Amino acid sequence: MLLFLSCFSLKHVICWLFFFLCRPTSRPLLLHAFSIGGYTFVQIMVHISKNAQQYKSVTDRIKGQIYDSLVIGSVEKMVEGVSKIFSHRLQGLVRWSALFYFRAFGGYTVDYYNAALNVYWNNPLQIPALFFYCENDPVCDHKEVDRLIKCWQQKGITVMEKTWKDSLHAGHLRQHPQEYLTTLHRFLQSLNMAPLKAKM
Repeated sequence: MLLFLSCFSLKHVICWLFFFLCRPTSRPLLLHAFSIGGYTFVQIMVHISKNAQQYKSVTDRIKGQIYDSLVIGSVEKMVEGVSKIFSHRLQGLVRWSALFYFRAFGGYTVDYYNAALNVYWNNPLQIPALFFYCENDPVCDHKEVDRLIKCWQQKGITVMEKTWKDSLHAGHLRQHPQEYLTTLHRFLQSLNMAPLKAKM
């Protein structure tokens, strides 16, 4: 089974995923998270880590994890990247508003983000991972992804990566379809999972 996580209401997604994931089945799971979807998944992992034994049947089913343009790094880097989506005239206002929001409601935003990052750095799933990312991504800090990959490898996690000097945030499949699919298929083969047939 393949899970695609993106930017939905976190509360609704987590409720739906817990209902879905906790159903009795032995079907293997493969996580494929795009952008902030990695944050959504790690929020689930924060909850699971507090009740590890209760959710062991779920985590045992997850056979691989794929992150495309994982949003990782400082809040300031994320805000800077998001502001670049807007016209030059609005970037300063967006940057200021977002930073104000994060500072004013840090207990509801930044603290959750930092707790999620803590899981990535200190309690990752001990299963193979694949990262797709690029050096010019305004939201995904490629240097932090590099550090995270090294950290996971030091913990004994098998990690594959495909990086580009120039690509689009969460748009690598569209920008570099052949390289993306070749890397994805190689990763799936390493998990003994057949690539899924999809209409593209």
